[in-house]
Amino acid sequence: MPGAVMAAEYTLVIKNHRFEPSEVTVPAGKRVKLVIDNRDSSVEEFESHDLRREKIVPGNSRGVVWVGPLPAGKYHFYGEFHEDTAQGNLIAK
Repeated sequence: MPGAVMAAEYTLVIKNHRFEPSEVTVPAGKRVKLVIDNRDSSVEEFESHDLRREKIVPGNSRGVVWVGPLPAGKYHFYGEFHEDTAQGNLIAK
């Protein structure tokens, strides 16, 4: 598509039932693509009430979650199946 602007892409790695990085800064007011790279052998669900998104990501695979455009602020996300360790925040600036 000529003149199309590519959305910014950010990768969140799930490893040892934790998100790496646990905090991601994205541009406010822009649509962004989150690539969830689950490097654990077990399934995980990216869940965020703040972002109104959820995505099942099987073990050793990737999933994509589109968010935004977001107002400036802090948006919490977590792993539904390992909520005690899989925690993170998306910061829109």
